[in-house]
Amino acid sequence: MSLIYLDNNATTKVDPQVVEAMMPFLTDEYANPSSIYDFAKRSNHAVKEARGVLKDFFNAENEKEIIFTSCGSESANMAIRGVLNMNKNKRHVITTKVEHPCVLNLYQALEKEGYKVDYIGVNSNGELDLAELSEKISDDTAIVSIMYANNETGVIFPIEKISEIIKSKNKETKFFVDAVQVSGKIPIDVQAMGADLVGVSGHKFHAPKGIGALYVNSKTLLKPLIIGGHQERGRRAGTENVPYIVGMAKAAELATDHLKYEATEVKRLRDKLEANILKNVFNARLNAGIVNRVPNTTNIGFEYIEGELILLHLSDLGICASSGSACTSGSLEPSHVLRAMNVPFTAIHGSIRFSLSKYTTEKDIDYVCEKMPSIIEKLTNLSPFQDELEALKKLRQ
Repeated sequence: MSLIYLDNNATTKVDPQVVEAMMPFLTDEYANPSSIYDFAKRSNHAVKEARGVLKDFFNAENEKEIIFTSCGSESANMAIRGVLNMNKNKRHVITTKVEHPCVLNLYQALEKEGYKVDYIGVNSNGELDLAELSEKISDDTAIVSIMYANNETGVIFPIEKISEIIKSKNKETKFFVDAVQVSGKIPIDVQAMGADLVGVSGHKFHAPKGIGALYVNSKTLLKPLIIGGHQERGRRAGTENVPYIVGMAKAAELATDHLKYEATEVKRLRDKLEANILKNVFNARLNAGIVNRVPNTTNIGFEYIEGELILLHLSDLGICASSGSACTSGSLEPSHVLRAMNVPFTAIHGSIRFSLSKYTTEKDIDYVCEKMPSIIEKLTNLSPFQDELEALKKLRQ
């Protein structure tokens, strides 16, 4: 049975060209880039070249604004903690109700440390309440953290407009953007965004797990989380992970080259899958509506059915999908994102996220489109809510 992988917002397949770029630094070129002999200079040069590639990937002003990290979670913690530790007198922070757990759980920890935290809401389409955001910013606000696109729904937030709101209310407030879920899907332009800090994670755009990057503009000072050596200009100690840094740089180059393909072909396949399911499954509903989303993601709720059962039936057919963030997949609680959007209780437990990549084929989508109606019909017939389903069916006929 062939594998059909539609969970690319959780992680992506490592591109073979990325593996090829990494191999020399996993074998012969093993020197520590901080050493001064000629053998080490090749590793040092590789890191410098990779930093230049990431500078272009972010459209940063210079390479000094790029810090290599281990993942998106570290990038977020480094950005938020780093800013707060430089501004001990400010005790107010802002985020949204739909952030990834790496940000949301950090803000909840900050509340326990005495910070005042405001969580900005979204509407039923997953769009941010900008009026609420503007109202909450004060002279005491140290940092605002808002994701570029939601990992569960794919909804894109208007980052440039958000930046304008923040800076018009308080020029001293720093703006961190979790750009993990837009990396390789839409362009990242930190200068146009107006963000002070932007984090990405390599494994979301076909690099290995265990490598990320944080853009920090030249006017933003951070206190490091990891104290030790001189690496990353004193902002993150630890010997550089040369093979993975090289791999992420190669993935960033390839991702830039594939942006048009993402915006056209990947989006076409996503739209085909979405339209087919909504047409052929009467108790399916689109979570987020037709709003600005990354081109690879759709989140569909199946009313009066448990999402875990859907995923198990899909898995039996070799189809990988998700019921939400991979970081919360072990929880029985309904998605905090869908709850914030006020998705009806009849659909919230039966919501499935499909996320495509450049490796997704027409054949893959055709297969899923063929199998989904029978899976949902089988589970619908087993549902204890037969009267409700019958009423819903008549309503939508």
